[in-house]
Amino acid sequence: METDPRYYIEGVRAGDRKVLAKTITLIESSLSSHQTLVTTVLDRLLPHTGEAIRLGITGVPGSGKSTFIENLGIKLVEEGYRLAILAVDPSSAKSGGSLLGDKTRMEKLSAHERAFIRPSPSGGSLGGVSRKTRESMLICEAAGYDVIIVETVGVGQSEVSVASMVDFFLVLILAGAGDELQGMKRGVLELADAIAVNKADGDNVENAEKARKAFADALHLLLPSSSTWVPPVMTCSALTMAGINEIWDTVLTHRRQMIETGELAAKRKHQALDWMQFLLEEGLKEWFYTTPEITQKLPLQKRAVESGETTPTAAVKDMLDTFTRRQERNE
Repeated sequence: METDPRYYIEGVRAGDRKVLAKTITLIESSLSSHQTLVTTVLDRLLPHTGEAIRLGITGVPGSGKSTFIENLGIKLVEEGYRLAILAVDPSSAKSGGSLLGDKTRMEKLSAHERAFIRPSPSGGSLGGVSRKTRESMLICEAAGYDVIIVETVGVGQSEVSVASMVDFFLVLILAGAGDELQGMKRGVLELADAIAVNKADGDNVENAEKARKAFADALHLLLPSSSTWVPPVMTCSALTMAGINEIWDTVLTHRRQMIETGELAAKRKHQALDWMQFLLEEGLKEWFYTTPEITQKLPLQKRAVESGETTPTAAVKDMLDTFTRRQERNE
């Protein structure tokens, strides 16, 4: 792997897709020897970020998210936008999602010169997928992509992560599958800047409209994330492209309004501070668990708690005291 930061910085700024992919691979590396290089590259590229439209999209299984993203993406690149698609939680046996499969299905979009599609691995290193996706988003912005779509599979913690890094969060739902509210967590609805009932075509148009009204009523009971924006509930069809233009117009309207009121700048500042706090806590956690005294004592304390020889409170206090004494000795 190239170790000169100028290789990544200059390649990304030139819009070199090969270097862009290599830079994201570097970011995804869990090797401690790469972290200084990553920090240098990100710091040098940071002044060239922040201008893109950051759009988060989620959808329950079967909501037609892949088709929606591809057709929206094709519309955008044909209008001259440069589009990058990043993924959170790319594959899961529980959710049935597979981003690599999504990429395969996005054949037309992935082949377009103004589109860049990148899956992010979902585990292991410091900060997990949230850190990798945030930093990959910045790299894509520095490379000149002016629309970044961050997608997520399923409904869960990943939605909170995605909503905390984008300007606009779109939730896709499916009508005609029983209780439309079933399986959609309240927390996800509270994060939404808009909800779209997909597959509003053919015999499903009436069901889609019923679902739209149900969700519109449900949103009235929730506290909106913005004092100046009321999340709309729309219908669309990724197959026929019905409603896709209206959804994109809503994204642009929201952006203009957030810029005019100063909410966009404030939101991004808040997101940056939350990101820093998250990384700090993850770093402290990793530091604690990799301390030799803790790695030795933790299995013993676990067995003691399981057997009833000590309480969880006492076990934790003992390990924290051990960690504190170690740091005092090193001062």
